[in-house]
Amino acid sequence: MRSRSPARLRRGGIAVAVVAALVVALTAGMVATRASAAPQPPPVTPEDLVASVIEAEPVALAGAVAVDNGLGLPAIPGAPGEALADGTSTARVWSDGQGRTRLALPRPDGERTYVRDGEQTWAYDSADRTATRIPGRGTDRDGAAPDPARLSGEIVQKLRATSTVAVDETAEVAGRATYTLVLAPQPGERTVLREIRVAVDAETRTPLQLTVLGTGAAPVLQAGFTDVTFGPQDPSLFTFTPPPGSTVQEKSPGTGAKPGHAGERPSVVGEGWDAVVVGEIPADPQQRQGLAALGTPASGAWGSGRQITTNAGSAILTDDGRVAAGAVAPDVLGEALGR
Repeated sequence: MRSRSPARLRRGGIAVAVVAALVVALTAGMVATRASAAPQPPPVTPEDLVASVIEAEPVALAGAVAVDNGLGLPAIPGAPGEALADGTSTARVWSDGQGRTRLALPRPDGERTYVRDGEQTWAYDSADRTATRIPGRGTDRDGAAPDPARLSGEIVQKLRATSTVAVDETAEVAGRATYTLVLAPQPGERTVLREIRVAVDAETRTPLQLTVLGTGAAPVLQAGFTDVTFGPQDPSLFTFTPPPGSTVQEKSPGTGAKPGHAGERPSVVGEGWDAVVVGEIPADPQQRQGLAALGTPASGAWGSGRQITTNAGSAILTDDGRVAAGAVAPDVLGEALGR
C-alpha cells in the first residue's frame, strides 16, 4: 500500500513544467529507461526526499537519454516530423556540474549538437552546417537543450506546493538504485494529469527519470537516462568551434528561437498543476496560416480560434494571435485568456 503525505511547498506551475518537458522532447529528444529490482536503499520520508532533490548540488556526469513521447501532438506545419511525432528518440548528454553542458541529438540526416560553455551557447546542425551562437548562458527557449536531471529537479520544485507527495517503491534506473518520488495534484487542482513520477538516484539525489501520467495506463511522456556515469568530464567537451565551411549565425539571448516567432516571453496565469502559459503565436503569415488548420474551431468570451487537445492537456490558438496552453481542459484555458 502506498502512503501519501501532503507536502505544501512554494512555487509552482504545471504548465511551465509540461512546457519544459515538451522542450526536452522537441529540442533535445530524451526519455524513459527501464526500472527493475534493485538493492533497497535506506528509507526516506517524502519531505526529506523532496528537500534533498531541490538542495542537491549539481554533479558532473555523462550518459545516454531517451524520450518516449506519447503526448499525441498534431503535426505542426514547418516543424520536423521526427521531433514531434509520438515514439522514442535518443541522445547523449554531458555536464561538468558547473553549468557547462553538451548534448548530441542524432537525426536521420545528421546530428544536432548543443554546447553551453558558461559564457555562450552554440547550436550546430550538421545537416545544413549551420552554427548559431547565443551570447550569455542562453535559455532553453533560445534552443539550448536542458539537462534532463535539472529539468526534473525544476519540476519537483515548481509542483511541490500544490502536490500530495509520496515515496513509492525503489527501483534500478540506468544501473543505479533509485527512490520513486510521486507527485499527485491536490484536491481542487483542475489538471488532466494523474501524477508525475521521478526516479531519484539514492546516492547523489540526481533525478534520473521522469514519467508523466494522464488518465490512461500508459505514460504520456517519459524522459531519462538509459545509462549514466558520474564523475569529472573532459573539458574539451564544453567548447565549440564551428567546423570549416559552416554558416555562423548570431542571436540575441531571449529573443525567440527563429525569425517570425513571437519575441515576448509568455506569461503564466495561475499556479500549480492547472497554471496556464499565455503567449503569442508566430507572426509569420505562412506559419499562422498553417497553425490555423490545427485542432477544431472554438469560441468563447476570449474570442474565436482553434482548440487542440492532447494526451497531456490542451491549447487554444486565437484568431487575434494569442496562444494558451496547459495540462488542463480547454475551459481553464478560456478563463486564462479572458483575464
